[in-house]
Amino acid sequence: MANIKRPEVLAPVGDFERLIAAVQFGADAVFLAGKEFGMRASQTNFDNEQLEQAVKYAHENNVKVYVTVNTLPRNDEIDVLPTYLEFLQSINVDAVIASDIGVLSLIKKHTPDMEIHISTQAGIVNYQTALSFYEMGAKRVVLARELSMQEIAEIRRHLPDDCDIEVFVHGAMCMSFSGRCLISNYLTNRDANRGECAQPCRWGYYLVEEKRPNEYYPIFEDEKGSHILNAKDLCMIQHIDDLIKAGVTSLKIEGRAKSSYYVSVITNAYKIAVDQYMNDPENFKIQDWLIEEVQKVSHRKYSTGFYYDTPTQYYENGGYTRDYDVIAIVDESKDGYLYCTQKNKFWLNDQTEVLQPGDKPFDFKIEELYDDKGEPMEAACHPLMKVKIKCDQTVKTGSIIRKQKQD
Repeated sequence: MANIKRPEVLAPVGDFERLIAAVQFGADAVFLAGKEFGMRASQTNFDNEQLEQAVKYAHENNVKVYVTVNTLPRNDEIDVLPTYLEFLQSINVDAVIASDIGVLSLIKKHTPDMEIHISTQAGIVNYQTALSFYEMGAKRVVLARELSMQEIAEIRRHLPDDCDIEVFVHGAMCMSFSGRCLISNYLTNRDANRGECAQPCRWGYYLVEEKRPNEYYPIFEDEKGSHILNAKDLCMIQHIDDLIKAGVTSLKIEGRAKSSYYVSVITNAYKIAVDQYMNDPENFKIQDWLIEEVQKVSHRKYSTGFYYDTPTQYYENGGYTRDYDVIAIVDESKDGYLYCTQKNKFWLNDQTEVLQPGDKPFDFKIEELYDDKGEPMEAACHPLMKVKIKCDQTVKTGSIIRKQKQD
């Protein structure tokens, strides 16, 4: 047990708000994308100026930044890639994540000192492939999600100690091998391998017989339709010990397109779970409140993916379960009050929870509520309004005040 290494908690970041959330709630590293070459095409990705600011902010807080360059670039994109790579090196990005061998060769040629992580898109399922990428210059391999815990441990045994292993531990799972899916491209002309997935695997499907085109038959009896391609979400919060014993270096949370609330809660839960394990590995047992925490974000039904068995699909619907709303973020705590920014409508006397970075949430009833002029209010009704809430407990900046939805 003495040789066990502490794994990093790697959080997803889609914009600066989510970056701040990841840093405040304990991420050791974050992964994000620029406007090009990343597997999540989005208006909220970082332009070059924002990338530079993001790296500066993260490094000031001792958090590493990995930038995704893991699409499969076309001919017209290859010529501009070296300039982009040189820019990433100039702003001190800690590593780039790549899957394409041509991209890997350009990284080695134009930014030879840049750390390279091989994306899950490469589909690494055996130690020889992992070792080959290491010998080609990779510092880290992000394994395919279809591997068992035993297979991961076997890969670890065959790799040099300084070759990192990263695995996904939480979030959405793709129905296609290592995320390489063509359904979105066929149905919507949005290429999943270029960050534009429309998620048609979440849709309900019916069977149509060719000679009866107007008659639709559910593939199984369910009034909601059939969601035969809809994967459950991955959740490994209860198996941190197995992951660490298998030699995993980095615990990766999926969700660059998800909310800052999701990033905060899930990062916090996994960071605390890792801390608890490392503090007493011989007697580690996940605390119940951490298991409850991962239920308090938007999610589909959870599974352990392929780690212990073959996962089943989620047939009930294509959507998410969401039982809590964020009602405010704490900007400052002083003199017995919380100074907050409102996120969703709430009322005086609401029963809420406060989640602080690194701590277990505590229950809190809103018994005094004021606007930014100090006038008492019955409800906070306006988006992003500044409010003051009476609270005898000092609360960390960035803490989340949330309220359970009512049926």
